[in-house]
Amino acid sequence: QVQLVESGGGLVQAGGSLRLSCAGSGGSFDYYMMGWFRQVLGKERDFVAAITQNSINTDYIDSVKGRFTISRDNEKNMAYLQMNSLKPEDTAVYYCAANPKWGILTARSQDQYTDWGQGTQVTVSS
Repeated sequence: QVQLVESGGGLVQAGGSLRLSCAGSGGSFDYYMMGWFRQVLGKERDFVAAITQNSINTDYIDSVKGRFTISRDNEKNMAYLQMNSLKPEDTAVYYCAANPKWGILTARSQDQYTDWGQGTQVTVSS
């Protein structure tokens, strides 16, 4: 088990950038694939991006490809989501999550993730 805390959300104009951070503690951080999800109030939580334990493989939904970059630093127990060219439709609460499974093909299955952060709000104004 690992505890996760997100930070870095805020208010930004369309076209701007934010970097979200996810700090892990209480477990072996490099044991987990790390994923980012987002949720709009009243709607389901959706997958955004994931990165494998060794950082070799990543997965992104089509709507963020070329704009978002997921990364991690296992020595610091940190994962990141760099978000560029933000659009109003990116507005959501963003969650960091940990997945103990091995293989990028499990990245989009939310029930594979065993630990979740509290979320951080991202608001993109037009």
